[in-house]
Amino acid sequence: MYFLFKRLMDIFLSSIGLLILSPCLAVIAIAVKIDSDGPVIFKQKRLGLNGKEFDMYKFRTMVLNAENIGTGLFNYDNDPRVTRVGRFLRETSIDELPQLINVIRGEMSLVGPRPPVKNELGDYNLLNSRYKKRFQVLPGITGLAQISGRNELPWDEKINYDNQYVEMVKKNGLFVDIKILLLTIINVFRKKDIYEKKVSSDINDEESAKIAALEVIAKAQEKESGSDF
Repeated sequence: MYFLFKRLMDIFLSSIGLLILSPCLAVIAIAVKIDSDGPVIFKQKRLGLNGKEFDMYKFRTMVLNAENIGTGLFNYDNDPRVTRVGRFLRETSIDELPQLINVIRGEMSLVGPRPPVKNELGDYNLLNSRYKKRFQVLPGITGLAQISGRNELPWDEKINYDNQYVEMVKKNGLFVDIKILLLTIINVFRKKDIYEKKVSSDINDEESAKIAALEVIAKAQEKESGSDF
């Protein structure tokens, strides 16, 4: 019953949100287009429910082909790949609004674990049970990890929060989702933890990104004691 009510809430709130915000979204789209070359909407392959791939939408905040430049998937304060308009969109989290379309399509929910980039965790079939648990529910625009530290948290802690969320909704359902939504709004206004935390401040950014990527995959595919993985 919880998932039915949650789905109805997702569709209702996302539809209302898109309708009310449509004039603002049009202005943002024009600003993104004028500010830099490239498409208004950035599409990226992400992993959703049960590891199923889907295209997640965002307003483009970086220069073209940013994933293949510098630190790749990782970003940091004063990242030169972020455009002028993109910096504002990130600081206000407005860049995430196109994901309301993903919610209406049933690929995402308003609340849930953030969907990882397709190759961020390596091969989905090789993930250990701890890292797979978060895929038992639809990914969200915001989640427990995001209100608990967002990008300031290392990957391993994010997984703990994501798994905790999966258990919490089994017991408290929509109350958990509503609380997370309200706390998300507060965090957005406080502009907390926008950029990805580097592994170490005494190495350069590209090295940091490579180390972080390898560490994430190693943890995600690490064999568990007593497991046949």
